[in-house]
Amino acid sequence: MKKTLAILLVLIMVFAVGCQSTPQTTPAAEPAAPAEKVTIKFAVQADSTDALNQIVKAYNEKSEKYQVEAVVMTNDSGNMHDQLLNSLSSKSGEYDVISMDVVWAGEFAAAGYLEPLDTLIKDKGWLPTDFNSGSMASGKYKGKNYVLPYFSDLGFLYYRKDIVSSEDANKLEAGQYTWADLLAMSEKYMGQKGTKMGFVYQSKQYEGLTCNLNEFSANWTDVKGGLEMMDKFVKSKATPEDILVYTEGESQAAFTNGEAVFLRNWPYVNGMIAAGDQPVKADQVGFAPLPSGSTVGGWILGVNANSKNLDAAKDFLSFIAGPEGQKINATVGSYMPGFNALMTDSDVLKANTLLTNTGFQNALKATIARPVVPNYSEVSDTIQIKAHEFLSGNGSVDDAVKAIQEKLAQ
Repeated sequence: MKKTLAILLVLIMVFAVGCQSTPQTTPAAEPAAPAEKVTIKFAVQADSTDALNQIVKAYNEKSEKYQVEAVVMTNDSGNMHDQLLNSLSSKSGEYDVISMDVVWAGEFAAAGYLEPLDTLIKDKGWLPTDFNSGSMASGKYKGKNYVLPYFSDLGFLYYRKDIVSSEDANKLEAGQYTWADLLAMSEKYMGQKGTKMGFVYQSKQYEGLTCNLNEFSANWTDVKGGLEMMDKFVKSKATPEDILVYTEGESQAAFTNGEAVFLRNWPYVNGMIAAGDQPVKADQVGFAPLPSGSTVGGWILGVNANSKNLDAAKDFLSFIAGPEGQKINATVGSYMPGFNALMTDSDVLKANTLLTNTGFQNALKATIARPVVPNYSEVSDTIQIKAHEFLSGNGSVDDAVKAIQEKLAQ
């Protein structure tokens, strides 16, 4: 028994010594999981090009803290407006960054739905003048900037350079002419090379009439003068008898079919001409700014004031509206860049040859916004109704001016 106990004690001592000599190890620490990126929701219309996809991809690859998700909305701008309004008015943060038609910003800013961007612009070392002037003016409300450009669009003058003299063409492209000069040229050149009309534009009672009167009135600084000049065109032989029912479609067709010498329209017409399947060919067409500024169109970008991710939203906005995002938009989608420095970028110019034209470049420098007001639809409706009433001979110019100016002042 004693022998057995002795053996057992020896074994216990050996085991204890062995345990003491074995180094103690601790489990290796597992690597920390990467922080989850904050998701930015971007409300935007569908893009027929790959530009939007490329912008999202580039930003997500670059950003270490944020990732953007495009929420593609209806391409019906009226329905998109209502959908955004329903969300914003409920103070929802479901969208962080929103794209807007240029005429919505005044309404959204006045209601407190948009975050002011002046501090962001300053922190990035930018100036408002670094961006398309008309786009910025469309989102400036009560002295504050609420938007940056997504892509710009503008009305400008097309002319038949195979008809117009080089002397007149130089005046047009430099913007050194008046509406009265254009009327004189329209009467002078109509009839040449099979043309039947001098000048075609948009004068039906719809949004296009608001855009045209904006241009004729020098951005509402001379409403009476603008209306009276439009009336001179209506009554002249240089415009078609039914000019008061002309929209973009009728005016574009008249020009591209070879029936008109001059056309006021948007950049899409150049794409139709460049395709080569219109009677009028690209080498017959020149471009020029309008006498008193070109109405800006296109889309702008803002930050939802009720976003739960304001820093993230501003970070993405500065990317998409800044040189990187705008270059992708311009080179992949052939959109007009809203960041002015890109107007001379070789890659951008290669993707959109319209930007290389001197006359078009001068038009881009003189863009003007439509009224930036909380109730834009009401204001535009009044402008259309009263202007068309006068131009069709059913009202006086003074009554039209009074109604329009009162509405603009509200």
